[in-house]
Amino acid sequence: MVSDSVQRVWFNRAFSSVYTAISLIREADREQRYHLIYSHVAPATAGQVAHQFELEPAGLKGDEYVAWCLDFCRQHAVNIFVTGKEARLIMAANDSFAEIGVRVQAAASADNLQLLHDKARFYATVACPQAPPPQAIAVHTLAEFDAAWTELRGRYNKLCIKPSQSIYGLGFALIDEQRSCAELLIAGVQYTIGLADLRAGLALLPEFRTMLVMEYLEGREYSVDCVGDNGKLIVAVPRKKPQSSAATGQRIDMHADILAACATLTENYGLNGCFNVQFRETGGQPRLLEINPRMSGGISMACAAGPNLPYIALAGFDRGFEHVEIAPVRNGARVTEVSIAMAL
Repeated sequence: MVSDSVQRVWFNRAFSSVYTAISLIREADREQRYHLIYSHVAPATAGQVAHQFELEPAGLKGDEYVAWCLDFCRQHAVNIFVTGKEARLIMAANDSFAEIGVRVQAAASADNLQLLHDKARFYATVACPQAPPPQAIAVHTLAEFDAAWTELRGRYNKLCIKPSQSIYGLGFALIDEQRSCAELLIAGVQYTIGLADLRAGLALLPEFRTMLVMEYLEGREYSVDCVGDNGKLIVAVPRKKPQSSAATGQRIDMHADILAACATLTENYGLNGCFNVQFRETGGQPRLLEINPRMSGGISMACAAGPNLPYIALAGFDRGFEHVEIAPVRNGARVTEVSIAMAL
């Protein structure tokens, strides 16, 4: 039986990193202040480490899902709701949750969550001198693609293309001006598409979803796991990824410009809780790729360098960050992660 003094915290359906988050929170919660609930449409690994697992009904989305979430909070006496699925709509209904005594934690306001998921709109709003976004032009037709190609190719040696709305880098491709897609396939070249084949494919589509034609950033990539407090950056752990696919592990690099950029972005977009910011260097300068308004898949590596980010985000949201001890980041630490098998 859970004591009345314990905060009942619900993580609804989310990405697989929620398993790490729940594990880390339980590890740090020495006072046993938090009873962690996880829900999903099917038994999942996170359900193995949460105090309580509940099934979500399959097929629910939109306003129907939000209504189900409100009923779930009432039924299970939820105090804090850490949003995953339908975070934007849940934040839009924040007043309804507040009326039943539920505090909702999300990475940003409903409007900013919608903005962050649309890179074309998001890039147009970014004011971050420490790490500006790449030059990009939104296109919907072959004619628009050709115009964007002409404009940007005159300034940059390499261009790439990606969807304005996507996750995990799905749809990203470097544009190869010399080889066909068949040649690239046979050569085993990933994330690359032939220019002629790309144009031929686009010509078959009268109009397509928003794609971004962009300058290609050739330098090192940084993934920064952050905790924010409604616009104030509390802690950030930048991981520098290896350039070679043969290399293993990542390096913690407390890059001054990247940390400053994260603070600027947190303030400008009112970021909150756990979120992730992606950068890539070019010409020695970091450039912003995207803000992921959620925990990254590699958050366990950031936490291996010191701060327990999911616990800091939850405990700070619950009782104020001034009451939360934050371990120092071990700058220069080399980190990695391994997968384990588990019976469900």
